[in-house]
Amino acid sequence: MILGRRGRVLVHTGEGKGKSSSAFGTAFRAAGWGMRVCVIQFIKGQWQTGEQRAAERFDNLEWHALGDGFTWDTKNPEQDRRTTRRIWRFSQEKIESEAYDLVVLDEINYCCGYGWLSGEEVAAFIRGRKAAWVHLILTGRKAPREVVEVADTVTEMRLVKHAFDQGIVAQKGIEF
Repeated sequence: MILGRRGRVLVHTGEGKGKSSSAFGTAFRAAGWGMRVCVIQFIKGQWQTGEQRAAERFDNLEWHALGDGFTWDTKNPEQDRRTTRRIWRFSQEKIESEAYDLVVLDEINYCCGYGWLSGEEVAAFIRGRKAAWVHLILTGRKAPREVVEVADTVTEMRLVKHAFDQGIVAQKGIEF
C-alpha cells in the first residue's frame, strides 16, 4: 500500500488512433520509475506486438494478451462474451491483489460497447473495490458514461485522418 497517494483513473477513448499507445507509454513510464505495472488486453489475441516485446525487458511489467482477436470480425459473439467475462474476473483479481501500482485495461471500453460487460459494473468496481492508491487506465472507443463519470482524467482521441483510409496497411513499429 502506498500511503498518501491517490490513484488516478484515466480513460482514453474516441475514434482517433493512439488510445492504447498512450496507455502503454504511461505503463513504460511507470515501470521506468520502478512502479509495478500490469497490462491486460481484452481484445488483442496472441499475435506479437512491439509493446509486448519491449515489456519483456522489464522485471516489473506484466503483460497479458488474453482476447480472442479482433472481435468486429467475430463469428461467435457468445464466445467473445465468455472471454470478456473471464478477462474481467482476471482483471479484478489483479487489481484487488494490490500487487501493482498501475493496471492498464486495454480495450475494455469496446467490450462495454458490445454489451459484454456493463459500464455500471466496471464503475462500481472502481468505486468500491479498487484500492485508493492504485492507478488504472481504461482504453477503447465509446467509453461508457458511468466509467467516464468515475474517472479522474478522460481524453478523447479525435480522428482527423488515418493512413488505413488511404490504403496503407498497418506498419510494424507504428501500429503494432
